[in-house]
Amino acid sequence: MATLSDARRVVVKIGSALLVDSESGALRGDWLVSLAEDVARLRRAGRDVVLVSSGSIALGRGVLGLGAADLPLEQSQAAAAVGQIRLARAYEEALAPHGIVTAQVLVTLEDSADRRRYLNSRATLETLLGLGVTPIVNENDTVATDEIRYGDNDRLAAQIAVTVGADRLVLLSDVDGFYSANPAQDPAARRYDVIERITPEIEAQAGDAGSGLSKGGMKTKLMAARLATEAGCAMAITLGSPLHPLAALEAGAAATWFTAQTTPQAARKRWIAAMKPKGEVSVDAGAAAALAQGKSLLPAGVTGATGTFDRGDPVLVLGPDGARLACGLTRYTAAETRALRGRRSSEIEAVLGYKGRSVLIHRDDMVA
Repeated sequence: MATLSDARRVVVKIGSALLVDSESGALRGDWLVSLAEDVARLRRAGRDVVLVSSGSIALGRGVLGLGAADLPLEQSQAAAAVGQIRLARAYEEALAPHGIVTAQVLVTLEDSADRRRYLNSRATLETLLGLGVTPIVNENDTVATDEIRYGDNDRLAAQIAVTVGADRLVLLSDVDGFYSANPAQDPAARRYDVIERITPEIEAQAGDAGSGLSKGGMKTKLMAARLATEAGCAMAITLGSPLHPLAALEAGAAATWFTAQTTPQAARKRWIAAMKPKGEVSVDAGAAAALAQGKSLLPAGVTGATGTFDRGDPVLVLGPDGARLACGLTRYTAAETRALRGRRSSEIEAVLGYKGRSVLIHRDDMVA
């Protein structure tokens, strides 16, 4: 069974009901402080942590006196705008005493559906984590309308886990796991400790969304579990309301763990390999040797480019003899690639007029 003890990169989803008191609309400061202590402990153990947090609308509606009733879109977005700055400040103040720098990352569904924006988001999050920053991710409720919304942070958290290549996803919930039936209605309901695979029987046991500030439900959690586990990330559902919920999970608190079906690296490679190439990039012998050693492709090693492709599109990489070496997601358009061929990374800004990326195809975006 998966645990937090052997995790490398952890994504934690925090719902509004955990952060914001449903009656007063105030932040649960003591709970957030305890979560920050958990995050600091994970960080000291060498684990990357990303927090996917709701709460901006719940905090904003309290400040604006909008009450607990459902809000029209415009008022929800106004509440999000007011609440988001308070939410970010609360996390910053809770984590700063532990020497942890935080960053706010706001996303919409389009950011994962569009390949170029997805790669940009991935690069930003990877850079933040590489710099030792703990990102605080939320849906950009101030601009997102229904057609570009995730609609729940369970699936958003799973998508973020896929984006950053996390091997653990923790959904802090109002229940301590996945049950065979609603435990509030069926005293015979049993909690699963481990779910190896999501079967039709498991899906049939999921309930509907809850009420109050929480918008999730077991159906959205199962959707998140399927997305995460197929991408190589084990997922846990555990009770989030007690203080120090992550420490409790690591100590063996009640939870349901969904088993990863592969590894994050293998899942990403499989995804790239399944794409239809939009063009071809030819490289010299030096670049071919570097690729064989698992290195990224730099513009200096490129000798030519054919086809019409945009940033984020899949392209074939061909050796000096025309043999296929790899398929990868390019960080430059076809025209930019042709302009940069044979150029050192230090020359990119002079050629394109902006800094750009130092590599044409990163090794993490390439499969042989």
